[in-house]
Amino acid sequence: MTRKNDALYRMIITAVLLAVGLLLPFLTGQLHSIGKLISPLHIPVFICGLTCGWLWGGLLGAVLPLLRMVLFGMPALPMALPMTFELCAYGVLTGAVYPLLNRLLERKRFPAMLCSLMAAMLLGRMIGGAAKALLLAGGAISGAPLTFEAFIASYFADTAVGAVIHLILVPAVVAALEKARLSPIARTLAG
Repeated sequence: MTRKNDALYRMIITAVLLAVGLLLPFLTGQLHSIGKLISPLHIPVFICGLTCGWLWGGLLGAVLPLLRMVLFGMPALPMALPMTFELCAYGVLTGAVYPLLNRLLERKRFPAMLCSLMAAMLLGRMIGGAAKALLLAGGAISGAPLTFEAFIASYFADTAVGAVIHLILVPAVVAALEKARLSPIARTLAG
């Protein structure tokens, strides 16, 4: 596959995952509590980072929450801006760390996927929390101050179920895409 075709293919996969990201939250019925528990917007961003790389994963993560806010009003503005930083970090980190870990772990893709997902979840949540704290402090968004307890509750305790779902679902989908030879990253990892 030529470099131009590879970029187009990654763009198409990212566009499909953007559509999935726009529609997936409708499965939760737009209920904030269920959406926060499952975090459906995170799933396509993780998949994009692992299949298309850090650039496309980061772009999808940056665009998805803002586009969804404009089109459907959810996530609401106070939540959409920090979520943009968080999801962008997820896409960049999974896309950058997965190929590195795959080489370090001698092409053991499943452990590399899980480790890159866990690292992205941890660092992405920290980036999302830092962005929220900075946006609150700067007056860009309004809301209660983000204390350490609120940060832990909001970014880790309340999302633990979603993290477990992501650690099961995302590697299964990415492995299926790799097996079907639909993952551009898998082609570069095999070479």
